[in-house]
This record gives sequence, structure tokens and C-alpha cells, in this order.
Amino acid sequence: MSRPNIKVLLVDDHVLVLDGLVARLQLESHIEIMGTAKNGEEALQKAQLLAPDVVLMDVSMPVLGGIEAAKRFHEELPQIKVLMLSMHHDREYILPLVQSGASGYVLKDVSVNELIMAIDTVFQGGTYFSAGASQSLFTMPDKSLDPAPAANESLTRRELDVLIALTSGHANKEVARRLNISVRTVETHRQNLKNKLDIHTLAGLTKYAIEQGLI
Repeated sequence: MSRPNIKVLLVDDHVLVLDGLVARLQLESHIEIMGTAKNGEEALQKAQLLAPDVVLMDVSMPVLGGIEAAKRFHEELPQIKVLMLSMHHDREYILPLVQSGASGYVLKDVSVNELIMAIDTVFQGGTYFSAGASQSLFTMPDKSLDPAPAANESLTRRELDVLIALTSGHANKEVARRLNISVRTVETHRQNLKNKLDIHTLAGLTKYAIEQGLI
């Protein structure tokens, strides 16, 4: 089965990085490089003209950096998925980007295959954090599947458990195993969470969980 074509805009202030990304990603038959930009402001302008599906963007850039650019993409061009690419693995870099609406965060030391997987995942509406980023973001002492205070009175105890597990990077099957429930039950709780919170993406649920101090 052929994969759908993904239109990508690449954003980095280092020409060598851009050239390397273009040279490698254009070898993928399902990825179409729409253009490149050297800062967040240029990226926003080009995105309005080129209508990419995914923006692969560096965090540290002049003129308009990645955090503010991600926020503006989320506000002005919400249909475009933003995937951050950075050398920084510290939580203080990653957390603001999640809160700004980015769909994923990939460290620059990942393999090309993992980068392509990340692009595919965010294009399909999912979230993707490379291993180093996930460890920094989700590894918090005493905050995994332990009992947590109700962040929202409308959520049941089990819904909170599912929310914490899902937004800590676990797939439905792993959540089901950890909570000793069926995958179908996990899917039902997941849909109930989306309906009750009026949040319909995993990125949104992750942002909510972080803001509530659940992860």
C-alpha cells in the first residue's frame, strides 16, 4: 500500500543543515520538499503561500525562534503540523513547545528513518517525541501511574489513569496492559476524555496533562 504524499517545509538557520535535510528527505518518494526557510517569520510567510502539511523546524533561530513560531502556527495556521528538530533535550526547551502547539520534538541525533517516522506520525495527526526528548519530558519523580488529584471534576479516576498513561507516551495496548483492562475499554475512555475536555488530539491532551501537573 502506497503512503500518501506529505508536503514538508524545512526551517533552520544553518544552510548546511537545510541542504542535508533536503538531500536526504527528497529521496523519499512520499515526501515532497515544498521549500526552506531560515527563521520562524520566513517560515510563516512561506507556509501561507506553499501550504505544507508538516513544518520541520529548528528551535533556536534568529528573528523569530521556534517557540514563538510554533505558537503562531498553532494560532494562524492550525491545519499545519509542526515538528521541532533540535539539539536541545532539556525539559525547559521541550515543554514550552508542547504548550505552544507543536506536534512533536525530535533530537538532531536521531536516524533518518526515525525522522521520517516522526514526519509520518505527525502528518497522520499523532504526536512524536524521540527517545531523548521523551525521557526529559515525561520522566518525572512520583508522577507515572500513581494516584493523582482530580484535575477536572468531570473525569473519573479511571479516565485520569488513562489520560496519564496515554500522555506519558504509551500506546493503547500498553495502557491496557498496565491498567489491566481491555484495549476496547482504553479506546472508550480515550474518546470520553476527548468529549469531556473538548480536546480532540493527543497533542492537546498532552498539553492539558502537563498544565494540570499530571505528568
